[in-house]
Amino acid sequence: MKKVVLAGGTGFVGTYFSKRFTELGYVVNVISRNASNITWDDKEGIIQALEDSEILINLAGKSVNCRYNEKNRQEILHSRTKTTKILGDALKECKNPPELWINSSTATIYRHAEDRPMSEESGEIGTGFSVDVAKRWEEAFFSYQFQSTRQVALRISIVLGAGGGVMIPYKNLVRFGLGGIQGPGTQKFSWIHIEDLFNIVLYIRDHPHLTGVFNCSTPNPITNRELMNSLRVAYNRKFGLPSPAWLLELGAIFIRTETELILKSRWVIPDRLSKEGYIFSYPTIEDALTQITKNN
Repeated sequence: MKKVVLAGGTGFVGTYFSKRFTELGYVVNVISRNASNITWDDKEGIIQALEDSEILINLAGKSVNCRYNEKNRQEILHSRTKTTKILGDALKECKNPPELWINSSTATIYRHAEDRPMSEESGEIGTGFSVDVAKRWEEAFFSYQFQSTRQVALRISIVLGAGGGVMIPYKNLVRFGLGGIQGPGTQKFSWIHIEDLFNIVLYIRDHPHLTGVFNCSTPNPITNRELMNSLRVAYNRKFGLPSPAWLLELGAIFIRTETELILKSRWVIPDRLSKEGYIFSYPTIEDALTQITKNN
């Protein structure tokens, strides 16, 4: 039977991937901190799961939706680099390793951009904590080289889908009348529908010449103003109070998160995927929100 290994497979994206792979007839092995799955300290269990698998997908990493104090910074970094190293070392022990290793990365690796879009070839790497994490994550991944295992890093933008992820707080904001612009409203919002993210994995699986880094984002990024307007339309709310940057800073402290998640302008385009011929199922925010609101 076809086998896939999902590392960090218990979150929003991992749960969705597990369901979809199961529907396609795969046996899904999950590696996580949860004792009901293969755990990260079970070296032999990880090697055994990888043996004869078709794909390894690493989604592991502590959520960045937290305050960036020193403890959380260390956990955010190590939950990405250490798990990548565990998987790379395990692959070296396999007799019949998976043909494809897909590792998560993040579109946050690029600089704050309101002047031009960032592609894989011409995008400028930014500075700061989140960027440093992304760089070290990719360095850990590409420090491994295998003869029989193809490696792809996905620089994933904000994932939208029904029933989880960022759609829950966005939906609540809009429904409680707080669905106005956030900060200046000019910052770019690069996003991808969760089904397109899954289909990109299948597309890479089916095109064995594809390796390296891919931006996973819609070809139609929007501004925060456009995002919030589209959300109000989708949830049938005519008005939404704006949230100026100072208020977001205050609120971020209260709910223990960082304003970077909202105020950084992520203008990322999927240049390589587009050139390779991938067709998005949900290319526009209207397409995505129509599907999400039907199922949420």
